[in-house]
Amino acid sequence: MDVIEDWRSEAIDLGCTRCERRYPLDQVLNLCACGAPLSTAYDLNRIARSLDRAELASRGSDLWRYREMLPVRDLAHRVTLGEGWTPLVDLARLGAQLGADTLLLKDESLNPTNSFKARGMAVAVSRATELGLDHLAIPSAGNAGCALAAYAARAGLRASVFVPDDTPRAFVDECRAHGAEVELVHGLIHDCARMVLAGRETRGWFDVSTLKEPYRLEGKKTLGYELAEQLGWSLPDVVIYPTGGGTGLVGMWKAFAELESLGWIGPHRPRMVSVQAAGCAPIVRAFHAGLERAEPWENARTFALGLRVPSAVADFLMLKALRESGGTAIAVSEEAIAEAGRELARIEGVFPSPEGAACWAAARALQESGWLRPGTRTVLFNTGGWYKYADGWREALGL
Repeated sequence: MDVIEDWRSEAIDLGCTRCERRYPLDQVLNLCACGAPLSTAYDLNRIARSLDRAELASRGSDLWRYREMLPVRDLAHRVTLGEGWTPLVDLARLGAQLGADTLLLKDESLNPTNSFKARGMAVAVSRATELGLDHLAIPSAGNAGCALAAYAARAGLRASVFVPDDTPRAFVDECRAHGAEVELVHGLIHDCARMVLAGRETRGWFDVSTLKEPYRLEGKKTLGYELAEQLGWSLPDVVIYPTGGGTGLVGMWKAFAELESLGWIGPHRPRMVSVQAAGCAPIVRAFHAGLERAEPWENARTFALGLRVPSAVADFLMLKALRESGGTAIAVSEEAIAEAGRELARIEGVFPSPEGAACWAAARALQESGWLRPGTRTVLFNTGGWYKYADGWREALGL
């Protein structure tokens, strides 16, 4: 257990990711006035002078070990369920099939509420508490709603969750068990988002949609900090990441820049890969068309519900990270996702979320195309557990 006697955050202010306008930290904000996401800035020079990366080893095994680089300024406002510091699982047998020097799986299913959404929501709810907010609302494909419900309950805040009406019962039940108000919406996550936006004036809640508030990004960037620390302060050659709203991809790219500014890593960056489902691939389409923004995807369909995101407010940030890293974007079929899930479960003993399975399907396809070269050190991300997707997996695998 980390005994925290030196809590401090070196957060300075918020900056727009497009127009670079600055905002004070104590202002309650969603997006910049120009409509783009906001990002927290830190006094990285001061952190570099005062914190040696070796000191982290004596801290707790959660994402708050990076507290100087997080925006929560008062320990009393931290809301935690033990999120972060998830394992890197060596996929040696599948790696040998791939010809990879090293193939690792960052298994986010071991977070509270069984997914990576716990990272962002821990920080967002902590900051909401610090800013005096009392009612939070979110559109969700499932996992984000569960995480908000749990962390809001932990903080004593109200939560309203809007999910598509075909969302598996396990997600809905978990949200309700934590005391959240759940509304089933006919449509997809963007239809849910419209309802959350409309209720800001009439219901008075604060919208914690993906990248429509500043702080979920800060929790998700700890994926990048952990990756570097767990790999001995180096980064892999390739990161393969399932992309819906894209907070994790954008967050890791931010983390790598911060780590280099701190002097904790060098200039090497992994090639970032965005994985989407063939039935909903707006980022893939925009990337290969050379566009800076992604057109909304019509009739989005996939049982990897976290990938069923027809449009994302941070599309331009994802596309920028992919191009700056020399990465790519790839769509995989439902059949490929199912087969990848079967292989991970039967060969490596890891039964992933469909989104996690999509990453292994993408790795196989990239190896077959020659893009993923032999001898690379590659990290896949499993963003959640399998059991909330049990009905989808049962149908996909014929169980």
